[in-house]
Amino acid sequence: MIDCGADWLRRVHDLAPDAIVLTHAHPDHADGLRHGAPCPVWATHETWAVIAGYPIEERRTLAPHVPATIEGIGLEACPVQHSLRCPAVGYRIDVKEGNVFYVPDVAAIGAPAEVLAGTVLYIGDGATITRPILRKEEGVLLGHAPIRTQLGWCRDAGVRCAAFTHCGSEIVGGDGRRLGAKVRALARECGVAARIAYDGLEIELP
Repeated sequence: MIDCGADWLRRVHDLAPDAIVLTHAHPDHADGLRHGAPCPVWATHETWAVIAGYPIEERRTLAPHVPATIEGIGLEACPVQHSLRCPAVGYRIDVKEGNVFYVPDVAAIGAPAEVLAGTVLYIGDGATITRPILRKEEGVLLGHAPIRTQLGWCRDAGVRCAAFTHCGSEIVGGDGRRLGAKVRALARECGVAARIAYDGLEIELP
């Protein structure tokens, strides 16, 4: 399970995952663990520092750019720009076809063509479609890059398939059919097949 937000607080023990991996410590990604976890939890040192008081018994630390294997799945934490208080990572996850890159909150990726090399599926930040939600502090971009920008990263890295999750109010409160068509049109301009994710979505890798 990747991330465990506050809405999982009373459900994660029933779900009983084999492992939980956190991208960062914002409440909508980590507060489902405020009462502990039913399994080992993996996170970066920066994330553990923010949630140090959570009663998690089995803590595992991931180092940036150091490959790890969790429950037989290979992955690598790749730092991204999103928050100063809760530094975030995306995960490069090994699959037979190459890798899947998962980053639910992102303002910028350093050297995206390099980070996304070999990626067959990009799962990104659906906070907004075309409007940046960004500000800069201490020389770091914070917030959320729009889907259009992320599709540009995919184009430049040769990623041909994308899905966008963790959607913002523009998508959640909008016309799904119209907005889905808008995302697909933007994606076609970049040579990418893309969609807005939904609960239960399954994607067959190319």
